[in-house]
Amino acid sequence: MHKALSAIVAAAAVGFGSVGAAAAQEELRVGLLTTLSGPGAGLGTDIRDGFRLGLEHLGGSLGGVPTVVIEADDARKPDVAVQKTDEMISRDGIYLMTGQVWSNLTLAMMPTLARNRVFFISPNAGPSALAGKQCNPWFFNTAWQNDNNHEATGAFVQKQGYKSVYLLAPNYPAGHDALAGFKRYYKGEIKGEVYTPLGQLDYAAEIANLRAAAPEAVFFFYPGGMGISFVKQYAQAGLIEEIPLFGPAFSFSQDILRAVGKAAVGAYNGAQWSPDLDNELNKKFVADFEAKYGRLPSLYASQGYDTALVIDAAVRNAGDNWSDKATFRKALESVVLETTRGAFRFNTNHFPIQDFYIRRVVELEDGTITNRVVEKIFEDHADAYVGECRMK
Repeated sequence: MHKALSAIVAAAAVGFGSVGAAAAQEELRVGLLTTLSGPGAGLGTDIRDGFRLGLEHLGGSLGGVPTVVIEADDARKPDVAVQKTDEMISRDGIYLMTGQVWSNLTLAMMPTLARNRVFFISPNAGPSALAGKQCNPWFFNTAWQNDNNHEATGAFVQKQGYKSVYLLAPNYPAGHDALAGFKRYYKGEIKGEVYTPLGQLDYAAEIANLRAAAPEAVFFFYPGGMGISFVKQYAQAGLIEEIPLFGPAFSFSQDILRAVGKAAVGAYNGAQWSPDLDNELNKKFVADFEAKYGRLPSLYASQGYDTALVIDAAVRNAGDNWSDKATFRKALESVVLETTRGAFRFNTNHFPIQDFYIRRVVELEDGTITNRVVEKIFEDHADAYVGECRMK
């Protein structure tokens, strides 16, 4: 069901009894299409809730323009995502799309959005195709390029001197980007490189095979329910103490830590954000998110929040002419602002340039399992594909 998070009817200000074309042009209509059901629902829910909090902190509008947000559930299915995209464009008249978690859905949606000249501002999915040769003037990513957090972890594992690693990821675009990113910075022996079906929840066979391969460490990328299942089964197999476990932030995000508990304590992961980053905006975001929703925010929630800030800044950059799409594109490209992760700006391929950190999973005095920054691993880091982008 569609819901309007914030709707301010401009027609009332000029005395009309209904919202006509002029009023519609004075609204910023945002489609928030994300995963709100099934095993990946935690990720989409956190993005949505982070975006909602950002909109609330901004007074219910973006860039001072009356804002309507239309929500829908993609059920983590490409055909549903494309159908909902069509509906949001034709029926709801959205100006821009956000909310997407999954790279395969993003790639399925992109042709429809570009053909209809609708901006796609992804708060999560950042496939390599859209960062490089298939970069698109209608696509922006406010999170990272898919490889980035894995690159950070690969650099750390290399720095720690592990001579061999076993790799696992889901068999979809982000999974392949993940392991490519890790291998870009890790130069030791790869004892195994395994791609499992997207959505798989039983990893008994994979865990038996990696035990037999006897690597010095394991790097895995499994977000959402997949990550919960893998970490629990890895711990149950008695491997936590035997073979250290590494991953990107997605493998040890707060949604996963709530479910797996102490089994994840001590694991290291690469991220562009952490709940303990020492800046005032992040402190406010973490405190207000926990107060509003009764849980610590995840990486996904921070990205939803930051996406609201980026859109707000772009609308303000564009001024009264924000509805002109050429003007708004230039305004987006020129966004420079402080976010929950610190300084943010777009590269020429519409992906961020930003710092990356290594986090360690810890247990706080009150029993909370969460992440804490260990070190900054990359500064002003750009993705590996930007040189292939020839934006039209």
